[in-house]
Amino acid sequence: MDQKISALLDSYREEFVRTLQAWVRVPSVKGKAEPGAPFGKEIARMMDLAVETGRKMGFETRTFDGYACDMTLGDAEEKIAVLGHLDVVPVGDGWKKDPFGAEVENGRLYGRGSSDDKGPSLAALFAMRALKEAGVPLKRSIRLILGGDEECDWQCMAYYTKHAEMPEMGFSPDASFPLINTEKGMLGFELRFPAAAEGLQVLEMATGERPNVIAGECRALLAGDQALADRVAAFAEKTGLDYRADVTEAGVWVTARGIAGHSAYPEGKRSAIGMMLVLLKELGAKGGLATLAEAVGLESDGRSLGCACADEVSGALTNNMGILRLENGEWTGTLDFRCPVTADQEKLKAEAAAHLPGIQLRLTTQKPPHHVPADSELVTGLLAAYEEESGLKGEALSTGGGTYAKVLKQGVAFGAVFPGEEELAHLANEYESIDNMMLAMKIYANALLRLCAG
Repeated sequence: MDQKISALLDSYREEFVRTLQAWVRVPSVKGKAEPGAPFGKEIARMMDLAVETGRKMGFETRTFDGYACDMTLGDAEEKIAVLGHLDVVPVGDGWKKDPFGAEVENGRLYGRGSSDDKGPSLAALFAMRALKEAGVPLKRSIRLILGGDEECDWQCMAYYTKHAEMPEMGFSPDASFPLINTEKGMLGFELRFPAAAEGLQVLEMATGERPNVIAGECRALLAGDQALADRVAAFAEKTGLDYRADVTEAGVWVTARGIAGHSAYPEGKRSAIGMMLVLLKELGAKGGLATLAEAVGLESDGRSLGCACADEVSGALTNNMGILRLENGEWTGTLDFRCPVTADQEKLKAEAAAHLPGIQLRLTTQKPPHHVPADSELVTGLLAAYEEESGLKGEALSTGGGTYAKVLKQGVAFGAVFPGEEELAHLANEYESIDNMMLAMKIYANALLRLCAG
């Protein structure tokens, strides 16, 4: 890459850190819709801040009624899109730092959204700024599009597509390097079933806030006394799983501690909801709870749901129960499937329903898989930029994660987690390495030069 542009990017370091701190300090979790704020006031505030950042850099900016915003460099008719998001998942448990404090320690900036996806989105914006300040002539314009509902229903992209022209080609800095050109399909379900009148009685339980988060902790109040607590302790010793039981006047509070994570990447994680389900069945739960313990339990591959499948292009199906709650005598929950490219989604829907008798399933999400050929201009150009700036070998990969790349005819996920780095999206103590963000910034600038320079 041109040394002038590289030097410009280096000079942005302190400003980038200050700006990312300001972005992370906005707790942009989806909230109650308000006029001009369809995803809640904090996401609207975050969008205003992002637009202000882009405007100060001299970009043409637009807002779309609180759903999304964009920033454009160049006036060429053909455009390359960079698609990021400003919303974040709820904080969850286990934080040792202030989730919205944006504290910098040992070269890391801590906070919810630092890596998913505010840091990478801001790195792409600074890459655009370098090309602008260097006066690079462009044969394709560059448009950074930032949505506010990526972690939930993608209403932001539906609204943007309806009210603006979406470029055909581009990338989303919302996954990992080297590059992801294949994304699995998605199926999401809401579950409903009545609390059983017989067997173990669960008095209170409400775990999980998002279907795409593997719960790290689950608490339930059970009808019982010390004898029940002793059975919990015996099951913990037998299985080696982390359970705790506390006897109170109201009953026995049981806590299951798993390993939290993103539902698309269950390897090395453990669902606390799954742990609770198998324990409740052991203790005598009946009805839908027993059914879920048998059909889901601690599995993440859909095997006991009759849904296990895989292909060479995208790997194996994954499944997660991210929410399970009891309210007014009725249980509600969610199932989140990430389906291989070749999977028959209609068959998966039928199998899941067949293996959950007595439980109502309502389809809430269905997204097809996405694939861009590895020999395309987009993939080869991005990988060349990655190799030049990082010195690492580039290759096209697949993922169970879903990114905005799916809304483009030719879209891929490109960064910003480097090989060997821990994937921190949706985890406690999420952070972003400042050095890695500066390298990602150079990769994005190099990539945009290759795709857009005239």
